[in-house]
Amino acid sequence: MTRLILGQTLAFDADPFSTPPEDAARHSAHGAILMDGDRIAAVGEADALRAAHPDAQVEDMGDALLVPGFVDCHAHYPQTAIIASWGRRLIDWLNNYTFPEESRFGDAAYARTQAELYLDLCLANGITSACVFSTIHPESVDAIFEAAQARNMRLTTGKVMMDRNAIDGLKDTAQSGYDDSKALLEKWRGVGRLGYAVTPRFAPTSSPEQLEAAGALWAEHPDCLMQTHLSEQPEEIAWVRRLFPDDKDYFAVYERFGLAGPGALMGHAIHLSKRERAAILETGSAVAHCPTSNTFIGSGLCDVAGLRGQGIPLGLATDVGGGSSFSMLATMRAAYEVGQLRGLPLHPAQLLWLATEGSAAAMRLSDKVGRLAPGLEADMVALDMKATPVLAQRSARARDIFEALFATIMLGDDRAVKAVWVAGEKARG
Repeated sequence: MTRLILGQTLAFDADPFSTPPEDAARHSAHGAILMDGDRIAAVGEADALRAAHPDAQVEDMGDALLVPGFVDCHAHYPQTAIIASWGRRLIDWLNNYTFPEESRFGDAAYARTQAELYLDLCLANGITSACVFSTIHPESVDAIFEAAQARNMRLTTGKVMMDRNAIDGLKDTAQSGYDDSKALLEKWRGVGRLGYAVTPRFAPTSSPEQLEAAGALWAEHPDCLMQTHLSEQPEEIAWVRRLFPDDKDYFAVYERFGLAGPGALMGHAIHLSKRERAAILETGSAVAHCPTSNTFIGSGLCDVAGLRGQGIPLGLATDVGGGSSFSMLATMRAAYEVGQLRGLPLHPAQLLWLATEGSAAAMRLSDKVGRLAPGLEADMVALDMKATPVLAQRSARARDIFEALFATIMLGDDRAVKAVWVAGEKARG
């Protein structure tokens, strides 16, 4: 069945960080997207596509803005229940909130409940693809994969590898971490729209032996992603220096163990040396920018414009539950505010690109999701730019689509997510 979704469309032809942002995207005030099964077949003007496809089933979204489904490239689904926990820096936050909650995920029933809640919250906020951390428990991986498969979402996850500096009951070993991860990878990778990520939590919680095992596993399966954390807070960086005194810096630890390269996704990357920035670029590693988390936990202000200016792949991420919102609109809003504080505010086109194509590219999924283009999977969101009274009055004054989009980013929430399609099927609205 072919279906024609009518509305405003905004489709990127270029990277708005390397092209003037206003010129990077095509806007149609009376546009349409033609879906054939689970794929986008065409994007164009509504009248032309209706004339060319008279038998297509039509759904008119009015003046809602049709954009790609949001792609969240770094989150922790087991932290759903502890989002908005008060007053801790990173290491204390892990010890007091995160680790006790993650200890519960050996219970398969609890893991399933939290996985389903997390994915429902994602869809309510227009997130159709995500790269998430599970826990050390294989049950946690099975739970989120099963829930994602039931919703036909494009989801990547991996068993956390963590053999030191964690509470009792939340540690594996170098060998069991490798064995469990390999078994899960072989069970789930490529099933439906699922992908696997080798997942050492971060350097302080893995011994050199475990990091070596993680690097070996990734080398055996280079089509998978590798996700971890990098340079989130100064205390963490000092801790890494004490644990790995022979390495030049934090990123050098990952380089030494084969955990850098295309498909390596580094969460945060705030406090980077000049050498680390050059090495991230040279290796082809990517960065996940987590602005609500960085401000909520007091980590710092990521140099998004500078990293993108160097050519480093970079996507946008909620980092739930260190991040304080499931909303990608709120995450874009925080990214704008972080840019303001650095003196380089991001254009609304850049914010939307980071939340869609930028994140997809960081996850090596540009050929599948993140864009409105023929042949890509039909993951889409319809944004109601008049969803609330304050948003409606502001949007009515907008001089162009970018001003209206910016108002939606700054003032919108899940009420602005009018409809969501996952692989061509209506998931919300």
